[in-house]
Amino acid sequence: MRTHKRKKYSRMLGKNMGTAGHGSRKKHRSSGNRGGKGMAGTGKRADHKKTLVTKLYGHGYFGKQGITSRGTKKDKSNKINLGTIKSNFDNLIKKGIAKPIKDGYEIDLKDFIILGEGDVKNLGKLIIKAKKASESALEKMKNIGGEIIIEQKTTKIKKEITKSE
Repeated sequence: MRTHKRKKYSRMLGKNMGTAGHGSRKKHRSSGNRGGKGMAGTGKRADHKKTLVTKLYGHGYFGKQGITSRGTKKDKSNKINLGTIKSNFDNLIKKGIAKPIKDGYEIDLKDFIILGEGDVKNLGKLIIKAKKASESALEKMKNIGGEIIIEQKTTKIKKEITKSE
């Protein structure tokens, strides 16, 4: 009497029997081939099931997040070189940023920091209004007879008026 019958599956393994009677290979694969069940295998570095994760949680799931230190923040202030002012001078006149005055031009760049790269010769006398300026830019403007006026924000002091009876 036979106590243990051999399963059909074990007989179907071997050469040229990749499916073992289950049709195509993808039909009878377990969760191990998919990286696990549920959210398994969706780690930020793994990239498995990426479409599933982005559909459920959005594109913010992957990549760097969190607070960076203040020292690593990018400087987002507007900066412009003297050479850039010279090369774009015609556009500055068209936009009304550079206005003609006696002997030259007055350029209104109140939101910009002026840097000293390049030169602004052959433009006449220039008066540039800016938020800040580098020492080299101030020196170059002084040498050609122009000037950079640095705009300083004034703080308003609120005065309390008390009514006396």
